[in-house]
Amino acid sequence: MPHHRPARTSYDTVIIGGAVIGASVAWHLATSPHYSGSILVIERDPSFARASTALSSSSIRVQFSHPTNVAMSLHAGQVIADWPDTMGTPSDRPALGYHPGGYLFLAATAQQEATLRANHAVQRAAGADVSLWSRDDLAAAFPHLNTDDIRLASYGNSGEGWFDSAMMMQGYRARARDAGAELLTGEVTALTRAGSRITHVTLASGETIAAGAVVNASGPRAALTAQMAGLHVPVEPRKRTSFVFDCAASPEGSATVNAGRLPLMIDPSGIYVRPEGRYFLTGCAPPLDTAVDFDDFEPRHEDFENIIWPVLAARSPAFEALKVVNAWAGHYAMNTLDHNLVVGPSPEVENFFFANGFSGHGLQQAPAVGRGLAELIALGRYATLDLSAMGYARIAAARPALETEVI
Repeated sequence: MPHHRPARTSYDTVIIGGAVIGASVAWHLATSPHYSGSILVIERDPSFARASTALSSSSIRVQFSHPTNVAMSLHAGQVIADWPDTMGTPSDRPALGYHPGGYLFLAATAQQEATLRANHAVQRAAGADVSLWSRDDLAAAFPHLNTDDIRLASYGNSGEGWFDSAMMMQGYRARARDAGAELLTGEVTALTRAGSRITHVTLASGETIAAGAVVNASGPRAALTAQMAGLHVPVEPRKRTSFVFDCAASPEGSATVNAGRLPLMIDPSGIYVRPEGRYFLTGCAPPLDTAVDFDDFEPRHEDFENIIWPVLAARSPAFEALKVVNAWAGHYAMNTLDHNLVVGPSPEVENFFFANGFSGHGLQQAPAVGRGLAELIALGRYATLDLSAMGYARIAAARPALETEVI
């Protein structure tokens, strides 16, 4: 269990935020052959009831427009496959419940088609297993769909699906602790900065901890943590409501590909839907997508009736008779510059590291980001996958590294 008091007054690395990103950084550092320092992970809510990790739809895809995002997902796919070996013990072989469903993007306009084609070239060059389908290909693969308006579809043949987000987070946390990292329940209220370094972290309890390196893994609260260091990161909480519905005539099993399994489908409208056990999970960006209060987790129930259901019913007769059985809201840590993560050191504060602004992709990017930050802290450079395209320099220069496939 996490402690409520730090065991020491000084740590070589302090990680602010203990959900999947912070936990991944901690595990990768604690198990690095190049690092022997002390690690403290501080988490304000050990129940994780409102963590983006816990409220995520827990999916992984390789269909991105930025090659770094594709590479991070390819790495995460391997991590998921290897999880029982990497994170297991002789008596405990944890699996992440991976469901290989694939993603299916639909294009109904010339611009959407051009975007899918451009992104497909990036994905293939990065080694992703993705196919472009004609309208006829689409209709043959998923007979339940109305394809009349579709110009092109993009389908992930492998490396895409969904899995157990809580298992990944708790696995990283437990194994990081086993490897010597300390997990602390507490809230950071201040950072002490002397010139170009953070020297101390102050907790709500009043305790002050000396820090060698500080990692901002604060999810939607990333900007608050950065402000304590006198820094700015353009991350704000954006609310996303997830709906689970039952379907009178379920189309699951009707596909002629992937053993009958339906994918996570992204309609041209931006609405997504995928199987969830015997039910389906759906959601979309709200019509007015603005920052919300950190404590606003009220589902936008009206979005299902007004926006989602009419689109789903038009896309498939199977979705005409639906019944919502559950709904919840979570927060995207939205990078308002370009909807991409910000990772790596601050140019101004040399021992302050960003791991922020994942814009809904944090879960699938946690393995690569944890590994990358551990390399930066232990070695002073990226040793495997170079994440520098997602560094802070583009934020400082207001030069977006745009991701066009944002759901």
